[in-house]
This record gives sequence, C-alpha cells and structure tokens, in this order.
Amino acid sequence: MERKRLAGFKILIAAAAVIIMAGCGGNQDYSPKPRGYFRIVFPEKTYQAYTGGCPFNFEFPQYARLEADRSANAKPCWVNMQFPAFNATLHLTYEQVASKKEFNELIEDAHKLSFKHTVKATSIDEGVISYPDRKLYGIYYTIEGNAASSAQFYLTDSTRHYLRGALYFNSEPRLDSIQPVLSFLKKDVDVMIKTLKWK
Repeated sequence: MERKRLAGFKILIAAAAVIIMAGCGGNQDYSPKPRGYFRIVFPEKTYQAYTGGCPFNFEFPQYARLEADRSANAKPCWVNMQFPAFNATLHLTYEQVASKKEFNELIEDAHKLSFKHTVKATSIDEGVISYPDRKLYGIYYTIEGNAASSAQFYLTDSTRHYLRGALYFNSEPRLDSIQPVLSFLKKDVDVMIKTLKWK
C-alpha cells in the first residue's frame, strides 16, 4: 500500500514537472513591455490677452502664467511663459532693432541657437511665418528627437522689432514621453504667433 502511494506521488510530481516545463515556452521569444507613462488630462483651451508694457500684444492660454525673465543678462520685455502643469517654459526674448547689421546678427543667432540641437535632434524643419497685414515675418523651427528644445521661432517686422521664442521642458528630454504634451503646447505657440501684433 505504501509503495502504491509512493509510486502515485512520483507520477504526480513528474506530471507537475512536465506541465511546468511546457508552460515555460522555451522556444518563445520574450519581449519586455514598453515603458508606461501617467495619463495626462489636458485643460480646455481658453485664451487671454497679453497687453503688458512691451511693444507687442498676443493671446496666451489661461493655464499659463507670464513672468519677467530674472536671469542675470535679461533685458526689458524678456518674458517667460510658464506652463506649471506641464513643467514647461516658453522663453520669449525681445530686441529693439537699431540697424540692418544688428537685424542680420539677430536672425543669424536664431538660426545658430536652433541648430545647436543638431547633436540630439533627428531632424530640424524650418517653416516660414508670413502675415504681411500685421508686418509679421519669421521662421518656425520644429526640432524632432530628444533635443532639449522641440520648438523655436523668431518673429520680426523686418525693421524695428524682433522676438525670439524657445519652448523647453524642465526635465530630461524624452520625445516618447513628452510627445502628447508637446503637441498640446505647440497649438498654444501657434495661437500666440497668429495673434501677435506689434504696437
């Protein structure tokens, strides 16, 4: 009787081992699950007017706040558009153009600053901005890849005014994680550009 029990127990152990080995799927390829990110709830897009003491006006979203740039080399009308919910900042730097030479230097600086991201960028596209009725011209740089800044632009009337913008996230640049927020904020940058008027 004891032998029968022992034999039955051995058969049970052998069967369990076979089932476990079959379940391991030794010839199946394993692939790790992709990294997960928190679900982001975006606010409704409503805009307000910026009518500060600077020589330009534009519309910006209700969920953003404008602050004077407090960096050591900041000039009047350098403004940071903060997006606290998204840990992002649109840096706006304004320059009064005094000469054609200075104008050309500012345009060249905008180009150089955008293309500094070439090391991490997979591509940099340039789009022309042109609203002749408002004397608003410029270039919009779309920077793809894990670059520190994903969108930059400059706006000018070609004679007196120059405004440069650069969107930065205050975190390590990972395009796959910031892409939904980036797409959301780029629409706000577009509204700002489309509504900007020189005083």
